[in-house]
Amino acid sequence: MAVNLQKGQRVDLRKHDGSSLRKVMIGLGWDAVKKEASGGLLGLFAGKTHDIDCDASVFLCINGKVTDKDDIVYYGNLKHKSGAVKHMGDNLTGDGDGDDEQIFIDLTALPSQYDKLIFVVNIYQARERSQDFGMIHNAFIRICDCENNNQELCRYNLSENYDGMTAMIFGEMYLHNGSWKFNAVGQATKDNSITELVRKFA
Repeated sequence: MAVNLQKGQRVDLRKHDGSSLRKVMIGLGWDAVKKEASGGLLGLFAGKTHDIDCDASVFLCINGKVTDKDDIVYYGNLKHKSGAVKHMGDNLTGDGDGDDEQIFIDLTALPSQYDKLIFVVNIYQARERSQDFGMIHNAFIRICDCENNNQELCRYNLSENYDGMTAMIFGEMYLHNGSWKFNAVGQATKDNSITELVRKFA
């Protein structure tokens, strides 16, 4: 059974039989809050509202820091140079059930210098489109065992009020005494781009 995490909770990442994980899938999901259409003739001429385009990224850190732009895996760089981290592509709307974006990680292929993986989501052109995470609900991050039919190991559902916030640090995987752990971070920020977000870890 998957573990449901609370904000700030940390958990060992192991298979259900206690053995070490080798390949994991990180699923991230969210739904845009539906806006009611205005009625009457004015509704026919109302300007089109933009879909909320959330972009998931993972920062690969050495000694807890991002040291190279190639260590940012996102919609513009879907595969890490090591081949160990692969982003499955951008979902432009957040529509539909289940994961909106997925990131696959082969821990056996990850070079040993990387000791932390940080999973973030930002709203594309949030300021320009006057959008924020207060317009998002049902946001979550989950970790699955790829070698066991993507069996879900743990999940963190974000449930706070994030009005005015344009980016989110969902969680992080990190090495501790040779074992991978996950921390449910859930920290909202006002960063407007991946570039702004990554500066927090440079």
